[in-house]
Amino acid sequence: MPIYSLEGEIVDQIELSQAIFGLPFNEAVVHQAMARQLANRRQGTASTKMRGEVRGSTRKLYSQKHTGRARRGDKKSPLLRGGGVVFGPKPRIYHQSLPKKMRRLALKCLLSAKVREGNIKLVQEFNLEKPKTKEMIHVLSSLGVDSSALILTAQPIPGVVKSASNLPEVKVLPAALVNVLDLLSYKMLVATVPAIRDIEQIWGK
Repeated sequence: MPIYSLEGEIVDQIELSQAIFGLPFNEAVVHQAMARQLANRRQGTASTKMRGEVRGSTRKLYSQKHTGRARRGDKKSPLLRGGGVVFGPKPRIYHQSLPKKMRRLALKCLLSAKVREGNIKLVQEFNLEKPKTKEMIHVLSSLGVDSSALILTAQPIPGVVKSASNLPEVKVLPAALVNVLDLLSYKMLVATVPAIRDIEQIWGK
């Protein structure tokens, strides 16, 4: 796998672990991992009141008969504005669990897919002179990245984070926090060599 400089020139080669970057794609496991991550982000605090919980009088609005109108109960009826809600949401827990082996497999499948499709660029290190958006745009352009990109570094680098903060389709993460949803959301993966080694050490167990 070639390693690029920030100017887009090949400066070295690296051998990637086939146990992480050489697996076939498992759509079922990836989908399950994605659904789990999306579900676990939900707060589950949506709540509505049923007719028994709405504040107000229980007095019958008008007589049952001899009015020519439809039968009507109290003003808390779901048929009336300001009344209760029928089958509305109540606070609930959306949390889903997934075996550790399946979570690891989903991540490895996506990393392997990035390599197989040529959607990964490796750099030795991000050495930006100043935290400027213009510098990050230049680097990505030199690497041939013309779409959304996920940048992985071994450790959080404030200068890199600041340089990418104004780019809506670019996200910077430390390698330890790489996840299924971000790998699916961003087409290109730009990673430093130390970040790749961290991934191999963490997820290759």
